[in-house]
Amino acid sequence: MRSRAEVEATLQTAKLNPAELLPVVHCLSFGPQAGAGECCLLQLEPGLCAELEAGRSLVIRGEKDEQAVLCSKDKTYDMKIADTSNMLLFIPGCKTPEELNADQASCNIIHSQIAGFSNNYWELRRCRPKLKKLRKLLMEDPYEGPDSQKDRTLTFSKYTTEDLLSLIQASEEEILHQLQVIDACKIEGYWRILEFDYEMKLLNHVTQLIDSESWPLSKVPLRTCLEELGSLEPKEMIEHILLSYGRKYTDNAGEVYFEMHEDKICRAIAQMLLQNAVKFNLSEFQEVWQQSVPEGMTSRLDQLKGLALVDKTSRPETIFLLKVEDLPEDNQERFNSLFSIREKWTEVDITPYIEDLCAEKQTVGALLTKYARSSMQNGVKVYNSRRPIS
Repeated sequence: MRSRAEVEATLQTAKLNPAELLPVVHCLSFGPQAGAGECCLLQLEPGLCAELEAGRSLVIRGEKDEQAVLCSKDKTYDMKIADTSNMLLFIPGCKTPEELNADQASCNIIHSQIAGFSNNYWELRRCRPKLKKLRKLLMEDPYEGPDSQKDRTLTFSKYTTEDLLSLIQASEEEILHQLQVIDACKIEGYWRILEFDYEMKLLNHVTQLIDSESWPLSKVPLRTCLEELGSLEPKEMIEHILLSYGRKYTDNAGEVYFEMHEDKICRAIAQMLLQNAVKFNLSEFQEVWQQSVPEGMTSRLDQLKGLALVDKTSRPETIFLLKVEDLPEDNQERFNSLFSIREKWTEVDITPYIEDLCAEKQTVGALLTKYARSSMQNGVKVYNSRRPIS
C-alpha cells in the first residue's frame, strides 16, 4: 500500500505537476486471480449498449464451421478480434475522472486490485444477415400438400422458430422477415416452404375462381374463396396463397379482401414455364407467357428481375431461368459465378443479381468498382471480372 508521500515522490520523479492532476490517486495492484484470457472485451456501439442496459440480450450465433456473428433483436454484426498495443486492465469498481470530480468526499488514495487484463478486444461491424441457409434448410422438405405420402411416411428435418434461431446467423427480426419474403408458412408448429408445383396448383385454384366470379383483382373476398375452395384444399393453404400473392385489407363493413399482386403472379407463371427448359426462344416465350397469365393481367420482362436472364446476343434472342437465390452468398463467389455464366454484363442486367449483397449505405456501383472492371462495348458500359475465371 502506497502512502501519500510515496505518491508525491513518484510524481516528482516523473516530473509531473500535482496541481495539474486530480487530487485522488488510484494505486493498482494485481489480485491473486488476475490473468489473461479469463475475460473477453466487447466494443459496443451506443445502440447496442443501450439494449443491454435495458435488459435485452445479445446472442452469438454460428456453428463450428462458421465465423461467429453477434445478433441483437433486429441486427447482425461480424465479430473480429482487434489487437491493441496498450494492455487493457479489468478493475472492478474503478471510478472515472468524471465520477471522482462529482464525488468530492473521495479519499486521496484509492487502492484497487486488477482482476484481469487483455491485449485485444472483440470489434463489431454491422453485416448482412446470412439468410441463404434458411431457404436451404426449409427446402430439405418442401410441403407437397395434405395428401402427400412423403409427408406421412418419411421423417425429414422440420424446423420450429427456436430451431431456426439456433441455426441461422441472423437476428430474430431478420429471420422472421425473411420467412415472409420466401413465403414460408407454419404447419403444425413447423416452418415449411410449399413445393413449387403445389404452390402453383393453389394459385391456379384462386385465379380460376377470380375469373369465374369476374371479381376485380383489387377486391377478392377471403370468405367466399374459403367457402368455394375449402373442399379442394385446406383453408389454411388457400389463405396462405392469398397472403403470398396479394395484399390483405378490410373494408368498412369488416369484410376481408385481397388485392392481388399482378407482377408476382406473372413472375410465378414465368418460372413455371421456364423451369423445364434450358433456354426458351424469347418471342415464343413472351407469347406463351401472356396466354398463360390470368385474364386482365399483362406480362412484362421487368417482372423477371432476379429470376430470368435474356440473352440478346443469340439469334434468335433467348431467355433462361437464373434465380438470384441459387447464387452464392459470398460476394466474391457471387461475382465469380455470374462471370462464369456471362463474360460481360451491363449494369442493368447484373443489378438484380448483386443488389442483395449491398451492405448498409453501400451502392451497386461501389460493388461493381470493387469486384469488376468496366469497359465500353458498342457505346455501352459493360463489366467483366477483375480476375481470371476458371
